[in-house]
Amino acid sequence: MGTTKLLEKLRLGERLTLREQALLTIQLSIPAIFAQISSIVMQYIDASMVGHLGADGSAAIGVVASSTWLMGGLCSAASIGFTVQVAQRIGARDEKGARSVVRQGLFMVTLFSAILMLCGIFISSGLPVWLGADASICPNASGYFFVYACFLPVLQLNSAAGGMLQCSGNMRLPSILHIMMCFLDVVFNAVLIFPTRELVLQGKTLRIFGAGLGVTGAALGTAFAELITACLMLYFLLVRSPMLHLRREERLQFRADDLKAAVKIALPVGFEQVVMCGAQIMSTRIVAPLGTIAIAANSLSVTAESLCYMPGYGIGTAATTLIGQSIGAGRKDLTRRLGWLTTGLGMLVMTGSGLLLFFGAPFMIGLLTPDAAIRALGTQVLRIEAFAEPMYAASIVASGVFRGAGDTLVPSFMSLFCMWAVRIPLSAFLAASYGLQGVWIAMCVELCVRGVLFLMRLKGTKWQKIHKNTNH
Repeated sequence: MGTTKLLEKLRLGERLTLREQALLTIQLSIPAIFAQISSIVMQYIDASMVGHLGADGSAAIGVVASSTWLMGGLCSAASIGFTVQVAQRIGARDEKGARSVVRQGLFMVTLFSAILMLCGIFISSGLPVWLGADASICPNASGYFFVYACFLPVLQLNSAAGGMLQCSGNMRLPSILHIMMCFLDVVFNAVLIFPTRELVLQGKTLRIFGAGLGVTGAALGTAFAELITACLMLYFLLVRSPMLHLRREERLQFRADDLKAAVKIALPVGFEQVVMCGAQIMSTRIVAPLGTIAIAANSLSVTAESLCYMPGYGIGTAATTLIGQSIGAGRKDLTRRLGWLTTGLGMLVMTGSGLLLFFGAPFMIGLLTPDAAIRALGTQVLRIEAFAEPMYAASIVASGVFRGAGDTLVPSFMSLFCMWAVRIPLSAFLAASYGLQGVWIAMCVELCVRGVLFLMRLKGTKWQKIHKNTNH
C-alpha cells in the first residue's frame, strides 16, 4: 500500500497493522534519508574540492564551520515552529488551517533569516580572529562565512518549504530536489573554485573555464545550488501541492495562537542551537591551538562522519511527520508505538553505519584530502566516533518524535546538559594529553550519555501530553 493511502488511514482513525506501521515508517524514512545524505554529499563535494587546494583551504572552512552550523540551526529551528503545526493540522484534516500556517510561516521565517543575514555580515570579518584561527587562513574563512551569511534567506526558505512538504507526507519530492542540488553544486563548484585549466582527453586538449575563487568559490557554488533548489521547492509547495497550494480566496492573516505556538515550539530548539553551537565554537577553540593539521582533520572528519548519522536525521524527519499527524488525528494508540518503531529503526540503521565508519574510515577521509597527515589523524578519530553511532541515533530520532508532539523544551535542556556538562569539560581535559583524539573520545562519551537520556524520556509519557498546549 502506498504512503498516501496509509497516511489517509491514519488520519481517518482506521486500524493500522504492525506491518503497515513499519511499512509507512520505511516509506517515509527512505526519501528523507536520501535528502539528508544529499546535503552531506554537498559538504563532501565542497570539502573534497577545497581539500585539493591544500590544508589551509580545509582549515579555513573548518574554523567557521561551527558558526555556519549555528546560523543554519537557527533557520531550522524557526522552520520547525511552523512545520510541526502543518503536520498536526493535516492530521486533524484541517487543510485550510494548514495552509494558513504555511503562509504565516514563510513570511515570518523570511523576516527572521533577513535579520540573521545582517548579523552574519556584520561579524564575518572578525569571526575567524575571535575563533583563534591562524592569520594565514583568516581572509578565506571570512570570505566563506560572508557568502554563507548573504544567502541565509535562501537556505531558510529551502528548509521551510521542504519541511512543510515533508510534513504533508510528501517525502519524495524534497528528496529528489536535494539530490538535484548536489549535481548543481558539483557544476558550480567546478567553475567557481578552480582557475581556468586545460584537460587532456583522448589526446585532445580541452580548455575549461574557471573563476579561481578558491574557498569563496565553494561557498558561492553551494549558495547558487541552494537558490535554484529553494525556488523549485517553493513552486511545488505553493503551486503544485494538493493540500497546501495557495488559493485566491485565502489571504495572509496573522493568528496570534499560531504564532504563539510556533514560538513555543521553536524557541527551545533555537535556544538549544545557540548553546549547542556555542559549545561547538568552544570545541573549535579547544582544537585551534592543536595546529592546522588538527583543525583540518577535525573539520573533514566531522564531514566524513556526517554521512553515517544523516540516515538518523532522515528517520527523525519521518518521525516528526508521523507523530505530528498521529497527534493531530487524535491517534493516541499509534503515537507511542510509532515513537519506538522509528527510534528502533534509526538505531538499527546507524549501528550499520557505525560499522561502515569504523572499517571505511581511511577511504572516507581519503576522499576529502590527499594530505597524508590529515588522513592518518582523521582515520583515528573517526574510528573512535564509530562506537557512539547507535546511541547517537537514539537521541536524533527520539528528538524527531518529541518535536512531532511539540515537546521541545525538556529535550533541548537534556542536549544542553550533555554538551556543556560532559563534552566540553571532558574535551578540555583530554585534549591536553591526547590531542584531537581526546576531543573525539569526549564526543563519543557525550553522545552515548545523550542517547540514554533520550531513551529514558521516550519510555515515559510526559512527551505525549505536550501537544495539548500547542494544538488547536
